[in-house]
Amino acid sequence: MSVELISEDRTKEVPPARRRRGRPPLFWRVTRETLPVWVFFALIAAWWAAVAIVKVPAFLLPPPEDVLPRIWESRQSLTNHSLVTIQEIVMGFGLSVVTAIPIGLLIALSLTAKRMLYPLLVFIQLVPKIAVAPLFVVWLGFGLTSKVMLTLLLTFFPLLLASIAGFQILDQRLLFLTRSMGATTWQTFRYLRFPAALPVIFGGLKTSATIAATAAIVAEFVGSNKGLGYILLQGTANLDTTLVFAVLFLLTIIGLALNTIVEVVEYIITPWQRGQAKT
Repeated sequence: MSVELISEDRTKEVPPARRRRGRPPLFWRVTRETLPVWVFFALIAAWWAAVAIVKVPAFLLPPPEDVLPRIWESRQSLTNHSLVTIQEIVMGFGLSVVTAIPIGLLIALSLTAKRMLYPLLVFIQLVPKIAVAPLFVVWLGFGLTSKVMLTLLLTFFPLLLASIAGFQILDQRLLFLTRSMGATTWQTFRYLRFPAALPVIFGGLKTSATIAATAAIVAEFVGSNKGLGYILLQGTANLDTTLVFAVLFLLTIIGLALNTIVEVVEYIITPWQRGQAKT
């Protein structure tokens, strides 16, 4: 029997549904990729319907068509205050990254370090952060430093836990295998332990990134004369709900941008995760 006949017989044996299975049509792929955008528009539509149908007063819930014009009208002031808040978020989150990940590695690999540091860090985490915020203002003043330190305090522990879990996730049998093959400690860390920990660490980074914006705003609530938190307090005191929603919209954009940056870095650094994300 020739090769052509064999291939024809195998083609006949494959069910039609299985032969047609492949990449989904372009329409469904585009819909799947743009689903978050459609959900966002659905929320805006529900907001507009709540205002238009239920007749909610504007000082309680302003219509969505008033928020963007208010952002444009106050663009200079909002831009200046947004830059202050972004600086606090980036500096606090950056300090959390450069401290939590190394300490997580130290605790994961050293039993002595775990006994010394972990109980202290848990105790610090159990202290209510809102109660500590006024102390930072007293100790560090109303400037940038107190806001950055509170952002660091709020974003540190989730990333620390993710780092510890990530560096401990590796199967010990793989470590025995690399040692038997003559790999050094640095080679084992570089090519085995660190890549295995990255997905878990990036999960902690995404969690800390979403907390960073909240931490900066809380710090500005306690004591500040600039920043989006300061604008929020002004808008609430003056019952300027449109300004409050404008600031909330900007804070959402800032949080999404920071989370997107983390996802892009994860996409670049962990190429082996791309195939799993598509399935």
